[in-house]
Amino acid sequence: MSFYLKLKQTGRDEKMQIFFLNTFEKSSMEEGVQTAQLSICEHEGIWSVLWADGEHTATAPDVWFEGISWEDMLLAFRHGVAVRMGEGYTPVIESMLEGRRNTGMGSLQAMVQCYGELNADQALFEQLRDWRRAKAGGEKRSAYLIATNRMLWMFSTFVPHTAEELLQIPGWGESKQNRYGAEILAITENHAREAGFPLDWVEQQLDKADFTRWLYKQKEVKFKNEMDKQLQKKRILSCLNSEETLEQLGAGLELSRREVMDRIEQLEAEGYDVEPLIARELLHMPESEQQLVWETFEQSGDRYLKPVLQQVYGAEGMKHEQVDMLYERLRLLRIRYRKAHANQAQAI
Repeated sequence: MSFYLKLKQTGRDEKMQIFFLNTFEKSSMEEGVQTAQLSICEHEGIWSVLWADGEHTATAPDVWFEGISWEDMLLAFRHGVAVRMGEGYTPVIESMLEGRRNTGMGSLQAMVQCYGELNADQALFEQLRDWRRAKAGGEKRSAYLIATNRMLWMFSTFVPHTAEELLQIPGWGESKQNRYGAEILAITENHAREAGFPLDWVEQQLDKADFTRWLYKQKEVKFKNEMDKQLQKKRILSCLNSEETLEQLGAGLELSRREVMDRIEQLEAEGYDVEPLIARELLHMPESEQQLVWETFEQSGDRYLKPVLQQVYGAEGMKHEQVDMLYERLRLLRIRYRKAHANQAQAI
């Protein structure tokens, strides 16, 4: 069955314009060569991304996206392509996902990361994760800022025994080494390993098919995260003029208040008017307190908030049980302060 007949099965208008069409192939010993076609279509301002399996099946195409947003359409397209290429499909016409030549196929660093994730010693990984959890609690930092899961997987796979070996793990630099290196080595040096350093042997040992699937899995995750952020952005924009609070918004999006504030600051930087939300959140903050913060911004600058917090609230403010709330208010006022100064500069 042709792609055009499959398109008609979906009930879409025959006048739909096809802007992109490519054939994908997947080879296997059991099923031979499987084919599929991917298209980007448009009709009356509505974009569609369609994936049609096989040339001779009667099934209608899978709809990856349907809507008016070009940006959302591209994200859905890229995410879907990454998923399918991770499953073993390859495009007849290349240059998908910025081109296959740019996927990192020759990167030893990417190979080391992939091998580390696929061959980790689970017991050692759990020991390292327990260390990270305790360290994050003691330093009151997010665990990923100390070491990502990918880093722990590589430690538990390659098992560095010296500082020099530890520095050969991709992404582990001098700063991390000086801060945590000795503690990492105190754990890994008690575990045996099958291969040593340097890690150039990984290129020969890593299964190429596993590596290809891993590469496209990274792209799948990347584009899925971008799609999620786009949905979050739309959700936040829809609430700016409503009565929702940051707390309600965070609960709905399953984000922390700090993460919601990050999104709000980004939206303001992109030119969106976030003042209605700021006004709601600062409704119960005394005007005198807001004025003091504003004057402190004028005197000390607005780049760093910790000195502002100290000047406005003193040493006790730093120990306040709601110190996160105080920082949040400073961030909201900083948005308003910077907007006011930008408007003044334009008026001059």
